[in-house]
Amino acid sequence: MGMGNMGKVMKQVQKMQSQLAKIQEELAQRTVEATSGGGAVRVIVNGKQEIVSLHISPEAIDPEDVEMLQDLIVAAVNEALRRSQEMMASEMAKITGQLKLPGLF
Repeated sequence: MGMGNMGKVMKQVQKMQSQLAKIQEELAQRTVEATSGGGAVRVIVNGKQEIVSLHISPEAIDPEDVEMLQDLIVAAVNEALRRSQEMMASEMAKITGQLKLPGLF
């Protein structure tokens, strides 16, 4: 790979890094939602995999069965995190898919 090509690749990488940083900022503003127990538990997660909101409907709160509520929360949180990661992966792929590095791929 000649020096000219190397410079081109470095420019592409820098452009990609700034695009990725911009997408990460945008994803922090975007949210995904998941529910469990027929909507008894609702979790909203942002693109940085942070829980933004957790709603538990009063009907889901049974002092006799705390374990069920815990399971519903875990299920909803895991699903919301999975959706958030998918959203991030598809946004990242838009950028990394554009990168053509000669000799590397």
